[in-house]
Amino acid sequence: MRRNSRSQWLFGIILLTIATTVAGHAQTPAPTPRPTPTLEHEFFKNILSDQKAIWTAPFHLERSDMKWAVPAGIGFMALVTTDRITGDEILESEGQVKASQGISNAGSVYALAAAASTFYLIGRKKNDYRARETGLLSAEAMINSIIVEGALKGITQRARPLDGHERSEFFDGGSSFPSGHATQAWAVATVIAHEYKDRPAVQIAAYGIASAVSVARFTGHKHYISDVVAGSALGFGIGKYVYHAHHRESLTKEDDGGEVTKWPLITPQFNRQARQYGVALTWNF
Repeated sequence: MRRNSRSQWLFGIILLTIATTVAGHAQTPAPTPRPTPTLEHEFFKNILSDQKAIWTAPFHLERSDMKWAVPAGIGFMALVTTDRITGDEILESEGQVKASQGISNAGSVYALAAAASTFYLIGRKKNDYRARETGLLSAEAMINSIIVEGALKGITQRARPLDGHERSEFFDGGSSFPSGHATQAWAVATVIAHEYKDRPAVQIAAYGIASAVSVARFTGHKHYISDVVAGSALGFGIGKYVYHAHHRESLTKEDDGGEVTKWPLITPQFNRQARQYGVALTWNF
């Protein structure tokens, strides 16, 4: 029985990519005010620039990054080492598999694409720029995550928990590392949570769903813990980068109707001919 010893060296490189994406690229320059091209017009161009930034992230590591990269690397290696043990343990439990499969569907490409489309279409219909931008950036983050996790699956070729004797091994033609559902779910959830950072309920719902999807991929016998952790971190980093790189603060406040407030705007209403008088209360939320 071969163990993971022959592929341990690979995770240093992969982890640097994941960790740098999470920590390093969250510190992108502030967005320029009201650029001429729309996000729709720049959509595919932005994806290309995102891919360049993600794949070159390890080359931008600094000495100060070692304080989190080293502990993260050690912890991640511990997960990889114990994956077969934890994976075999969860395989003995069958009662939660059906429910886990249902939950993990929330992280599928179809469900996430539907969520992004809903935000975008509502934003277009109601002239709500924040919802429209959320839809666009969610779709962008999802596509980026699909590209990156697909490439990593092709490189690592890790066998899934149900792949018999070769389970948990790398370079055996599998597609377990990292978890695609976790990567995609966290990428979209992070964009939504950052767009609606003034709405704690939205943030809790977004991250809660992404967390549930991630756990379900393990309890549903589809992935190992390290697959899920790597996918979650990668998705979070991609979503955070996409938001900070392409979010347009000035447009959001102007086109979304101004600042969110719990106090109504009071406007007097009157019609002299009909002799009707009253007061209109308008909330922006």
